[in-house]
Amino acid sequence: MNTQTEIMDGSALALLTARMEGIARKMANTLHRTGRSGILTIARDFSCVILTAKHELLATAESLPIHVLRGPDIMARTMAENHKVLRRGDAFLHNSPYHGCTHPADHSILIPVIDDEGVHRFTVLAKAHQADCGNALPTTYMGAAKDVYAEGALIFPAVKVQENYDHVMDIIRMCQMRIRVPDQWWGDYLATVGAARVGERELLALGAEIGWDRLENYTQQWFDYSERRMMDVIRAMPKGRVTRKSTHDPFPATPAEGVTITATVDVKPDEAMIEVDMTDNPDSMENGLNLSEACALSAPMLAIFNSIDHTVPKNEGSFRRIRVHLRDGCIAGRPRHPTSCSAATTNIADRVANPVQAALAELAEGLGQAETGALLPPSCGVVSGVHHGKPFVNEVYLGCTGGAGSPTQDGWLTILHAGNAGMCYQDSIEVDELRHPIFVHQRRLMPNTEGPGRFRGALGAYSEFAPVDCDMTVAYISDGNINPAQGTRGGMAGGCSAQYRKRPDGTLEPLPACAEVLIKADERMVSISAGGGGYGPPHERDAARVLHDIREGWISLARAEEIYGVVVNAELELDYVATQQKRDVLQKAVK
Repeated sequence: MNTQTEIMDGSALALLTARMEGIARKMANTLHRTGRSGILTIARDFSCVILTAKHELLATAESLPIHVLRGPDIMARTMAENHKVLRRGDAFLHNSPYHGCTHPADHSILIPVIDDEGVHRFTVLAKAHQADCGNALPTTYMGAAKDVYAEGALIFPAVKVQENYDHVMDIIRMCQMRIRVPDQWWGDYLATVGAARVGERELLALGAEIGWDRLENYTQQWFDYSERRMMDVIRAMPKGRVTRKSTHDPFPATPAEGVTITATVDVKPDEAMIEVDMTDNPDSMENGLNLSEACALSAPMLAIFNSIDHTVPKNEGSFRRIRVHLRDGCIAGRPRHPTSCSAATTNIADRVANPVQAALAELAEGLGQAETGALLPPSCGVVSGVHHGKPFVNEVYLGCTGGAGSPTQDGWLTILHAGNAGMCYQDSIEVDELRHPIFVHQRRLMPNTEGPGRFRGALGAYSEFAPVDCDMTVAYISDGNINPAQGTRGGMAGGCSAQYRKRPDGTLEPLPACAEVLIKADERMVSISAGGGGYGPPHERDAARVLHDIREGWISLARAEEIYGVVVNAELELDYVATQQKRDVLQKAVK
């Protein structure tokens, strides 16, 4: 049979998809095991994907949605446009938020997969968040940066860093001179290049094994199948148009009331299409909150995929059924140089994803989610300083929860935030203490911070940590101090975030939401992360689940009775009669 016209059955599509996903996982495993900084080897803040030669996203494995749903396609196109002739052995460094990257901290390596005839067949991409990317301050999140110049990072729009498998050392030296921890960066760079080269090697072997034409045939049929799956899901959804808002706390160079993000979601079952309009939002601001185009496209899309059948493939095929409308020069649109997009993956991105998933919930019972708790508290901050004459810089994930209540489950405790879908790991306290001059005094869940609901949001987390034998700067941009994660379909808001300096005498000094705070050797940083919103009326929550939360110490007896309508006796056993009476009262109040 002519392989160009071969119709593949389900088993063939499944086998080749497993092979592609397996290659992406090999790339990720390489990066995870060989990286140098904690943000890669502990927190796993990276993504590895495969694209076609036409710049279509094909395989993602366990990548962060905010990294990859959209953006890799633009980055690969930029690579091809900037370099008209691609050769085997080339590699390109890309972190430009104006050309498809998420934000400057996400150093990405793109490698074109070139067959023996010199034909470009695929592109592999490995994206790795940096511990330091050369910003003016020792943080990869510059919330107060007026523009990209104040931000300070070197910007690489698909710049060649390897030719014939040899490093372009001029670029390497530029990075080493700009980055505070050059040896650490060099190790992470080599790990990222190595991950991409693993992908190249495996794809070359796969092409030799089954033929490039058959692989091309597979990719198009896989995209068509994925599109059909997405169409079936959308056709089963109710028709409707919902506008929902979510407000980011005030920050430097924002209005005094904060930044309200508006998302309009239009579900069109007859056309098997979902459209999201993000054009009715403020212009770009003179701070680091602005979204890159990649994040402005990915954030609504990840909210949609969070809200539907999880088995729908995430690739160019299913993406055909989603349209996101953006505006140039908009905080949630396409930025113009030199707009700063330093925090593009987190703060405003979540304020885009949250109203989209909550709007879908308003369409019908069983759809969507509540809002996820906001980022980035000091427990997810960048810690830096000099310890015994040696500089250190790294982002830590010492306690951040925030999962949103959904139609069938309580909020995911360790999701961290909507954009990474739980793919980043919470740090091991012991490993962090071994790798950095810090001591973690406490990490625990905060009682009564869940967003109450039929399915509740995750509780907030309390973290308390301090430097060891040195002073330490903690840089963070904490949203959710004022505007908590909202519930949906009768669910309630989660707890707010907060941050404090703990003085030697134990007093707590409130700290700004966006800051680089110097913590002295005898002081401690206290971080409280936001809880997630609840889904559905709290008095409809299974009483046994409420009792479990009481026994775990997650909610108080008073909260259980007042909000959930659950009454327990002194032995922490359910009082069924009193519970039913209380719930009848709450039900009548709702009506």
